[in-house]
Amino acid sequence: MTKIFYNLFLFLYSAGIRIAALWNPKAKKWVEGRRQIFREINDKLSIGNKQLAIGNEQQTISNAAISNNLLPIGHCQLIWMHCASLGEFEQGRPLLEALKNKNPAQKIVLTFFSPSGYEVVKDYKGADYIFYLPMDNIFSAKKFIDAINPSLVLWVKYEYWFYYLQELKRRNIPVLLVSGVFRKSQPFFKWYGGIWKKMLQNFDHLFVQNEVSKKLLQTIGINQNVTVSGDTRFDRVIEIAKQQLDDNIIKAFCQNQKVIVAGSTWEDDEIILAAYGDETNHDQKIIIVPHELDKAHLDMVKKMFKKSVCYTEVQNNTSLISSISNYNTLIIDTVGMLSRLYSYGHINYIGGGFTNDGIHNILEAAVWGKPIIIGENYEKYFEAVDLIDCAAAESISDVNELKEVMDNWLTDEIAYKESGKAAKEYVYAKAGAANKVMEYIYVNSTI
Repeated sequence: MTKIFYNLFLFLYSAGIRIAALWNPKAKKWVEGRRQIFREINDKLSIGNKQLAIGNEQQTISNAAISNNLLPIGHCQLIWMHCASLGEFEQGRPLLEALKNKNPAQKIVLTFFSPSGYEVVKDYKGADYIFYLPMDNIFSAKKFIDAINPSLVLWVKYEYWFYYLQELKRRNIPVLLVSGVFRKSQPFFKWYGGIWKKMLQNFDHLFVQNEVSKKLLQTIGINQNVTVSGDTRFDRVIEIAKQQLDDNIIKAFCQNQKVIVAGSTWEDDEIILAAYGDETNHDQKIIIVPHELDKAHLDMVKKMFKKSVCYTEVQNNTSLISSISNYNTLIIDTVGMLSRLYSYGHINYIGGGFTNDGIHNILEAAVWGKPIIIGENYEKYFEAVDLIDCAAAESISDVNELKEVMDNWLTDEIAYKESGKAAKEYVYAKAGAANKVMEYIYVNSTI
């Protein structure tokens, strides 16, 4: 893809999302979040004693921090981490927090492209500044990098923006790819992928999840500066699992029964789960967390699950807690609970396996040591393939297969325990990706 086509893509994307913003709430947030973005950046960077004015080349560093050897990258003034959305943030978070713990004085800027990430994380205290990333073009890239003046940039997993990466390379600002993953179908490996290959050449080092990714990079001449580090999501879910969700509504609903927790479900998932819960097994309790939480979709889910109640209904009327056990389905219509909610599942179901994009984060469930059920579209997720291979997870295509898998794990206690143990052991065996990146950063402190 030449620059002409890339620029055309940027123009069409920007125009299309502005049109969609007339009726789509998510698109509207994307547009509104960038409307005064450079004014917001300048204002936030110049507040109080944390002033980091545009164009400054050196931030004031405390003598105490220097004497304690807390500062990486030659007294790095600011680290910029970019994440496409919420999933990528969860991957980058272990590294971001490790950097902050190592050096509490370190300034960190966190950016998002999607409202799905920014709106959830905008109040996160682990970063000093959180912004939407301005749309990629030569002018915005220069202006943004002038404003934050980073000494190190961490790009999480994917979403490559040519002008930002080109400008960082021009200024000799080191850029690391964290938890990268590559597949043959991506444009880097196509005849038209010239500009995409140039983007990868702007990285100083690429930390990839697996050997397949490393070998694919070798086919396009990227042989140096590539490390198979694993996936930082393993580190993140292990950290999450240290904090059990203590929720009176969830406890009152479960009543120590064998509950299915179904996370990030789409309509096809919900149809199968409703058929199982309402038609095949009336006593089965299900906690369902739809991927889309707009009113229209939640109303549809309530109609599917006839004996259901929404979490916020009970939250807003606590008198319902005493009768919540009469329902067989609890619909979670709020955000921020899912990763720890899996701890309440006897068996956990991961949604998205009937969409073109595939399943959502299966590791959030696996870390709790419970068997997992997924839809049939999972092949591009190596961790899902691995979990199926070690009998920690099962794939289903319809309600009959769901019933068969459920019956097995509900009646065969030995098979159930072995599957749960395999899931947990798989996650813990692959921890440590964040430490590998940290070691590289501190060893190469003169980058």
